[in-house]
Amino acid sequence: MIQIVNTGRTTWLLFLCVIAVCHATHVTAAKPPNVILILADDMALGDMSCFNGGVSRTPNLDRLKEESVWFHQAYSASPVCAPARAALLTGRYPHRTGVVTLNMERFPALTRLKTDEVTMADVFRANGYVTGLIGKWHLGIGRDFHPLSRGFDEFEGFIGHLHVPSYFDYVLDIGGETKAFPDRYLTHDLSERAVKFVQRHREGPFFLHLAHYAPHRPIEAPDDKIQPYLEKGLDEETATVYAMIEVMDEGIGELLEELERLKIAENTIVVFASDNGPDSLVKERFNVDLLGTKYLVNEGGIRVPFMVRWKGQLAPDEVHEMIHFIDVLPTLGELCGLKLPIKMPLDGSSFAPLLRGQEWKGAEYRFWQWNRGLPRYSHNAAVREGDWKLVRPFVTKNMPKGNSKLAS
Repeated sequence: MIQIVNTGRTTWLLFLCVIAVCHATHVTAAKPPNVILILADDMALGDMSCFNGGVSRTPNLDRLKEESVWFHQAYSASPVCAPARAALLTGRYPHRTGVVTLNMERFPALTRLKTDEVTMADVFRANGYVTGLIGKWHLGIGRDFHPLSRGFDEFEGFIGHLHVPSYFDYVLDIGGETKAFPDRYLTHDLSERAVKFVQRHREGPFFLHLAHYAPHRPIEAPDDKIQPYLEKGLDEETATVYAMIEVMDEGIGELLEELERLKIAENTIVVFASDNGPDSLVKERFNVDLLGTKYLVNEGGIRVPFMVRWKGQLAPDEVHEMIHFIDVLPTLGELCGLKLPIKMPLDGSSFAPLLRGQEWKGAEYRFWQWNRGLPRYSHNAAVREGDWKLVRPFVTKNMPKGNSKLAS
C-alpha cells in the first residue's frame, strides 16, 4: 500500500510515478478483446439453412451458431430498422433516442439520433478502441448526425436507402467523401472492406460494426447465385433473397477466416443479429412459423437471429431466456471491461451471466411500438411480461389520425 503524505511538489511527483507504474502494468496485461458486431437487414430466423432444412445455403452462419451462445428468444427493439439500430447502439429504447420512424427524407426530425445520446462507438473509443462502421447507418442526415460525429473513427458505407438504388450501382460515403460504384456488388464490397479494416487494425483493440444491407430491397443478386435456387423450384423473388443471404454468408466466412489467419480469433468477440424480421413487401417465405413480419410488433417482426462467439472464453450453448437489443451495449461493456459514462442511463442490462452459463434476470417488462410519424401507443404496440405478451393491433399502413378504437 502506498501512502502519500507530502502536500507539496514531491506529492505530485510521487502521484505521477504511481500513475506511470499503473499504466505500465495495464500495458503488459492481456489486451482487451476486439468486437465485431454484424447486423443483417430484414433477415428472418427462417433464412438460416439450419432452420429451413437446407433450402437456403448459410454454412458459415450455421457454423458460427454452433461455435456461439445462441439465443432462442432474442428481440430487436423495433420492427423497423432505424429505431432498432438506435436502441442497439445506445442501450436505450428508441423513443428516448429521438429515432421513432424510418423515412429520413420525409421525417428528418424523427429519424435523427439525438446529439446528446452516447453511442456504443463513443464508449469503445473512450476506452482506447479504434472504431469503424462499414455499411448502413440510417440514424440521421447532416454533419452532426454523421457516423464520424457519433463515435466512429472510420466510416465506409451509406447514410440511407437513396444511396443504394441497386446492389450493382450504389454510392458510398468513405470518410466523409462520396464515391459511386457502378460495377460492383454491394455485399461483396462491404465484406471486403470489413476484412481490410481488421487487417489494418489487427494489433487492436478495435470495434467494427459491419451493418450489411442484405437481404433488404431492392431484391438483387448475381445470376449464378440465383440459379441453383430456381432449379430447386423456388420462385424468382425468394430464390434471389436466399442468393443475397448466401453472398453475405460467404463474406462473413471470409471475415472469420481472416481472424484465424491473423491469430486474433480468440481475442475477438463476434456478434451476429438481424435488425428485424422479413419484409412484408417481399414474397412470404419460411420463418419458423412466427406470426407477423417487418413493420409489426408480432413475433415475426421483432424476434431475430442472435449469437455471440468468443473462442476460448464462452462455451457454445443455447439459451432460452429473453434478451433485447437494449441489453447488448451493457453486455459488451462488461465483457470488455469498459468504463461507461456516468451520464449514460441505460434501459438494458448486461446478460453476460447467460453467456457464462449462469442465471440472469433481465427487466421484468419489455416494450415495442412503431407507426409512421409521431408515436401512437394504441397502434402496433406490445409489452411482454414473462411468457405473456400484450399486443395492440397494426391499424393502418398510413399515418394514424387518432388512437385506435381497438386498443381502448
